Amino acid sequence: MSQGQTTASVQRYLDRLAALPPGDAPAEPIVRELLARSLDRLNLLCRSMLFRKYPRLAQPPGNLEPDEMLSAVAERMLKAMRQVRPQTVRQFFGLANQHIRWELNDVARRLDKQAPAAEVRESFVAAVGESSGSQLGPDATRILDAIEKLPDEEREAFDLVRIQELTQAEAAEVIGVGLRTVQRRLNRALVLLAEALPDYRPAPSEQV
Repeated sequence: MSQGQTTASVQRYLDRLAALPPGDAPAEPIVRELLARSLDRLNLLCRSMLFRKYPRLAQPPGNLEPDEMLSAVAERMLKAMRQVRPQTVRQFFGLANQHIRWELNDVARRLDKQAPAAEVRESFVAAVGESSGSQLGPDATRILDAIEKLPDEEREAFDLVRIQELTQAEAAEVIGVGLRTVQRRLNRALVLLAEALPDYRPAPSEQV
């Protein structure tokens, strides 16, 4: 199914859910159908985040598989949508993106308690560099917290492009907006992060 067809199909399910009161039992079959219809795009997001940003989670002792991760994210979404009803495709995939990140962070924390087997790499700005640590240290946690506090639209664009490493065009397809909109939101996210994390800015001599 093409991106456009997926977007239209997902919106139809969201419209059906909007007509039901939160927590309504008949909503669960609709949510399951919605998750099944959006499976390809959810799989893209899961695989991208896992292999590009949490590669060690796919290695021993974690051995996390994309299908296993997708299943866990689907369960998270099923529970979340008993109370939260996204109104648009962008909101739906924004919610999914949030739960993908939470699932991977939870796996990383569990492994950190057992052995130094999880690696977090953050592509914020050049001054941050790559983290070779095996745990969610104070710096990584601080950066993740700053990202979480971004406005929804900016956080979504930053997460897709800078963390999951989708192209800006791919991110535009996932969100359902134009390329320039993604570029504008990404630039705004970088400005806000620079303000929230001033000590990660390059030194004046490095800005030449």
